[in-house]
Amino acid sequence: MSQIKQRKKDHVQLTLTGEVNYEKGTGFENYQFVHNALPEVNFEEVSTDVTFLGRAFSFPLFISSMTGGYTDAGRVNTIIAEFCEDHDLPFGVGSQRVMLEDADTEQTFSIVREKAPNAFIASNIGGAQLIGGLSKHKMNRMIDSIKADAVIVHLNPLQELMQPEGDRNFKGIESGIAQLVKESPVPVIVKETGAGISGEVAARLLELGVSVIDIAGAGGTSWAKIENTRTSNHNPQTIFDNWGLTTLDCLRETADLKDKNDFEVIASGGIKSSFDIVKSLCLGADFTASASPVINALADDGYEGLKNLFDTWEFQVKIILSLLGCTNIGELSPKHIQFTGTAK
Repeated sequence: MSQIKQRKKDHVQLTLTGEVNYEKGTGFENYQFVHNALPEVNFEEVSTDVTFLGRAFSFPLFISSMTGGYTDAGRVNTIIAEFCEDHDLPFGVGSQRVMLEDADTEQTFSIVREKAPNAFIASNIGGAQLIGGLSKHKMNRMIDSIKADAVIVHLNPLQELMQPEGDRNFKGIESGIAQLVKESPVPVIVKETGAGISGEVAARLLELGVSVIDIAGAGGTSWAKIENTRTSNHNPQTIFDNWGLTTLDCLRETADLKDKNDFEVIASGGIKSSFDIVKSLCLGADFTASASPVINALADDGYEGLKNLFDTWEFQVKIILSLLGCTNIGELSPKHIQFTGTAK
């Protein structure tokens, strides 16, 4: 098995079995909902429908990019694709770098479009692979292999620096993103992998023409911790296991930019419950994304495990909306939550 394939397999296994979460929370634990004792809504009329990138979806949950490029990844991606096709949810494949370097792995990615002909599917490439510009041939191969509706660029300098075999050069990623935005036939989404996108970085991305920013803050899976836990890492730098900006801080800073910029925000990084989803939407997110709960549900019970998780979250979000006096996602606002911590 190639080094990249083994690394991807390690990542999934550690997510499932390792103690790889941040010690600090997302920040959402410091907020509570404002209960409405006189909601004046009919639960049966409450809707979780939402629009993202001009397309209607049944629920504000993006299944985050997770895997691809090794044998078992095809099975995982098949289940996710079938589920998202059935439940009208968007999802992203894992990094397609391995596919661009090894044509034999393409089927582990292309299977998703075969199983989900109508779903919203996003391609995925690392920022480091854009240094010097991504050739049009490679860009088109990524997009065409899954008939992608968007391209995700993932930023992961912390993770790369923790990897013994990771990239060390991040100079030129910004210009690479600018070129991709200019040449891509589909919208470009930029996301972190769990250490967060600050308001300052978000503003720079918006200047490049990025359509969506997925803040992916700290509070969920620590990719530094994953890399430091891998058996192939003989020089772990565990002091960085909790490095990163919380999801709440990233969301507040990035959402503030919506007053002067036309873009959409995905809140991710520790989104593990229906409460997290709705709190994110109240604080300015247009959509949310999750990976760890999905991969764990899938690993336990396959398609049915994923369905049980989704059904639970969907039902609970409808209850939360009812208790806030809202009939749909669009009615959510900061007035529906209150800060309960000690400092803002």
